[in-house]
Amino acid sequence: MPTLALIWIWLCAYLNCAGWVLSALHELNAGGYAVALALWLAALLVWKQKTGAAIFPKWHPPKFSRRFRRGFPLGFLILAALVFLGGILYAPTNYDALAYRLPRVLNWLAAGQWHWIHTSFDRLNNRSCGIEWISAPVIALLKSTRPLFLINFISFLFLPGLVFSVFTRLGVRPRVAWHWMWLVPTGYGFLLQAGSIGNDLFGAVFALAAVDFALRARTTGCATAFFTSILAAALMTSAKTNNIPLLLPCFVALLPSLKIMLRRPLATLLVAALAVGASGLPTIYFNLKMSGDWSGARLATGAVPHAVVYRTGANVVSLALQNAVPPVFPLAEEWNRLAKNHLPPALSRKLEALIEKPGCWFPLPQMQMEEHAGFGFGLTFLFGISVMVVAVRRGKIIAPFEFSWPAAVRWAGALAFLALLTQSNISAIGRLFAAYYILPLALFLGVAGHETLVRRCWWRVLAGAVFVLAAGLLIILPPRPLFPRDLVLEKIHAHEAAHPRLVRIEDVYLVYRDRANAFAPVLAALPAETATLGYVAFDKPETSLWQPFGARRIVHVCPGDRAADLKAQGIEYILVNPDGFETFFRTSPAQWLTQMNAEVAQTISLRLRAADPASDWLLVRLR
Repeated sequence: MPTLALIWIWLCAYLNCAGWVLSALHELNAGGYAVALALWLAALLVWKQKTGAAIFPKWHPPKFSRRFRRGFPLGFLILAALVFLGGILYAPTNYDALAYRLPRVLNWLAAGQWHWIHTSFDRLNNRSCGIEWISAPVIALLKSTRPLFLINFISFLFLPGLVFSVFTRLGVRPRVAWHWMWLVPTGYGFLLQAGSIGNDLFGAVFALAAVDFALRARTTGCATAFFTSILAAALMTSAKTNNIPLLLPCFVALLPSLKIMLRRPLATLLVAALAVGASGLPTIYFNLKMSGDWSGARLATGAVPHAVVYRTGANVVSLALQNAVPPVFPLAEEWNRLAKNHLPPALSRKLEALIEKPGCWFPLPQMQMEEHAGFGFGLTFLFGISVMVVAVRRGKIIAPFEFSWPAAVRWAGALAFLALLTQSNISAIGRLFAAYYILPLALFLGVAGHETLVRRCWWRVLAGAVFVLAAGLLIILPPRPLFPRDLVLEKIHAHEAAHPRLVRIEDVYLVYRDRANAFAPVLAALPAETATLGYVAFDKPETSLWQPFGARRIVHVCPGDRAADLKAQGIEYILVNPDGFETFFRTSPAQWLTQMNAEVAQTISLRLRAADPASDWLLVRLR
């Protein structure tokens, strides 16, 4: 078995459970995590001594050199090096992480336990906690977010081996699986999140590992593989509850090995308890308790209309468009305007009720970013060409249905894909499907003929172009550019008057450059002794307001909060975003200031998204 992947899965499961246990003990802090990690290290050493397992594979420089001298492995190695370089050089800028995933961790650490956060921003509470529980000890012990990209980078390194193992066990010929194991990680959603702190790649790797270890348990009868598969499936759901449909292929893959549970009842109970803590079940429980809805979606949107045909059709179109758009698409603005204006009014109103904005109007980005990237143009094009060529030559598109466990797993993966396709209302659907892309590929790549195709010179040239496009995207990526950004921006600024499109390029790079410290002007305006800051905003990257970590706490101010209660918490200043204020507070900012007996101490201009202009925020002082 792949020892490193096994240890990674058990470590992530352990940290998820440790987070809940330390919360129950009110010891969610640096000291608590130091003890928890010491216990983990001791258990790992005992396991190594008992089993004789080698934690790290032996280093064979000649073997390494021979492997990465070949084109496809070398291409992956170059991409991995570029990803690592970008992660080392730049602070994380993933918008969702800065807006709610990291702030929720900081809230828990400040309170010494997990708690339902007092806020109008529902995502601080209703999202599952998988990657957050892995991030918490890093933030608690190191007081920094810079190393957090390593969580995704480590996951990314497991992708090739897992893809090869799963594909070959699902009937894909080894030669085909070998080529695609290096190609799949070039998918833009995987590649761009590998150096970031998004949580889609994180969940996708566990989904793949759950099936891989389940299939290993079926052929070897190994209890360790069986239990590891269960933990990987649990972690898949804690990474994102949208991954729950993928429990179907995981369960189908595990079915032939269920007798292991009867042979080892005590171990089964212990792993089951660990799996519950490592899964999305605790979050589902609290969502049900606090909102009456297992997903927590009702907190934000209320009841969602049921219109499966319309939603599925819209998702199919969005998924196709988002994966077919080139990595750089200068005509995005023209397309977005054309698509929105030419939708029939009745259809547009229907889609607006079913799909979150702006996804209901089928927009496309000017450049692939980690916040919305999916399988990606390069892989989609190569895969489509491969399937069409084999279909013309062999008359088959997908592997024929047969009564076998591998076939059942393949079709279960396809059913899970279809299930999410009918239910999702998320705008960035290409990114949402990150964990769903890989398993259905086996249905197509298992057809005879692909093993001949991968030897063709033209196919290998196209595959090389996929690597080149992926490398180029990593080099120019605004959050982590691998070129002298500031020097280039100076050149752009000098010529933007003659070339208006350059203004947009400059805006994008500047916003991403400053996003990790987006609220630096606010911190500069605050008195140095401010330990608690009130905050009125929705879906903004508030993480930088907490810096330096441990020195300040951010408290969300909600409708109905009274000035006396806020002052009792030590709040003297409140940062207010007037945009959307009246929607939540049902009153104007001026009237609210009067009710709170507060005054505007300073107006600060902030630009947090490249697509939006700068807006004025109010730094308010309670009298």
